[in-house]
Amino acid sequence: MNILLGLGLLVMALGVFLLVQPDRRGAGLGLLLVGLLLGILARSFVVVPAGHVGVVFNVFSGVQPDALDEGMHLVLPLIQEVVLYDARLQEVTLSKSNAGRGGHGPIQARSKEGLDIGVDVTVQYRIEKARAPLLHKEVGPAYRETMIIPQIRSKVRDAVGLFNAAELISTRRGDLERSVTEALRKALAEKHIILESVLLREIRIPETVAKVIEEKQTAEQQVQIEENRRRQAEIAAQRRVIEAQAERDAAILKAEGEAKALELRGDALKRYPQVIQLTVAEKLSPNINTIMLPTDGNYLLDLRNLDQLSGQNR
Repeated sequence: MNILLGLGLLVMALGVFLLVQPDRRGAGLGLLLVGLLLGILARSFVVVPAGHVGVVFNVFSGVQPDALDEGMHLVLPLIQEVVLYDARLQEVTLSKSNAGRGGHGPIQARSKEGLDIGVDVTVQYRIEKARAPLLHKEVGPAYRETMIIPQIRSKVRDAVGLFNAAELISTRRGDLERSVTEALRKALAEKHIILESVLLREIRIPETVAKVIEEKQTAEQQVQIEENRRRQAEIAAQRRVIEAQAERDAAILKAEGEAKALELRGDALKRYPQVIQLTVAEKLSPNINTIMLPTDGNYLLDLRNLDQLSGQNR
């Protein structure tokens, strides 16, 4: 469309040049009309680029409720004007590194105990395509500067005030990010902006406070190390007690088994006294046929009979 508009302007310029020449005024007037027609035709078509949405403003009825999607659209020249909005994913970063380059500086907030906290944050967002006309009507094309950035600063300050400085740089950083995300998502949705993510890049606290917190954390870690060592010693002692109990139980079981075996052997000897004689005979040399046994009634034991008895039992 810009090419067509440029061509129309060129034809109009040529027509004006011919109008100043008396013998060529007719041709000049014709070229002027053709150029004007080309210019009007060029303004009758609008191309919405990829990833964008068009908002139509009518000089008689104001902002039109329906947005224009990607592609070519026909509009009324001089009556309708199209404003393009980028509907792709966008981001804004507020950080210390941007402050000296004309960008958006970091957010300065106060913690729960009143300490100065510096926060660098990146926010990713996109506009609602279908509600782009409402965004244009309520906020305007400069919505990034007039609405998004102030909301980011406000919600981060409010969230930081809920936490202590030590929590922000250690255990509660994730809670801070979630708190900011929830509050900011609600605020942007009211103005037809979709929040994609909030990224906390850096949280800075006063150096003196950071040093105290670091010393405290070091002391706590040392205490934890000592506690772990104590627990390990207790576990080792318990293991030794368990092993000693196991050895004692094993010895008791062994002794009980031996006692039971002796008891059974004693019962057997009482029931079969000849087993004693047989055992003695087996232990003695085969060449000894007679042995003296001390008893109340002294007598000679004929081992040959025991040999025969041993053979019968076998």
